[in-house]
Amino acid sequence: MNSALQSTRTIGGRLSVDFANLTESGDVSWEGLITFLETVRIVSATRGSQLLELTRTDPQTADALLKKSHRLSMSLRTVFGAMIRKEKVSGEWIEPMNEVLRITEGHDELVQDDGTWKIEFVAREGGLDWLLAAIARSGAEIVTEGTKARIRVCANPGCGLFFYDNSRTRRRRWCSMSVCGNRHKVATFARKHSAAVKKMAASAS
Repeated sequence: MNSALQSTRTIGGRLSVDFANLTESGDVSWEGLITFLETVRIVSATRGSQLLELTRTDPQTADALLKKSHRLSMSLRTVFGAMIRKEKVSGEWIEPMNEVLRITEGHDELVQDDGTWKIEFVAREGGLDWLLAAIARSGAEIVTEGTKARIRVCANPGCGLFFYDNSRTRRRRWCSMSVCGNRHKVATFARKHSAAVKKMAASAS
């Protein structure tokens, strides 16, 4: 599993937010995309293994979907950034989401996966664009929330990851308390400790 996926798969709070975070440190590989789709249960592990083979059996199809996923992710990042800054969302930024939604008609169906049942989206048309449908729908739902959307960016200036604030107080600041939140606490403690040492040294002299 790539490091970008490990760091972002659970912090976003919404599917589209986690997906937008995948490209925070650069483009995602085909393997990274399929691993993400497996992690969020858009595809089963069996289906994921089949999709991984596309780079060998049908590289053009894999490349086309990967490019579309990049456009969708950058669209989400641009839109979420604008919403956080309370800026107007441009129709041009929305188009990659609409492009996916426009061509992914289908239905939900119960399918068996390793002895258990789950609901899986079954596309009406051929092709693989349906793999991005749930992500685009999730992003569209956030956009329709407008100024009420609780989309945030981590308060750590060196982070840049998005998250959806589902906290009761709506005052969540960090993408993850165990990562950026803890680093902030450590840095704050170090600064206070350093200031206290300097003060003591100055008093002693």
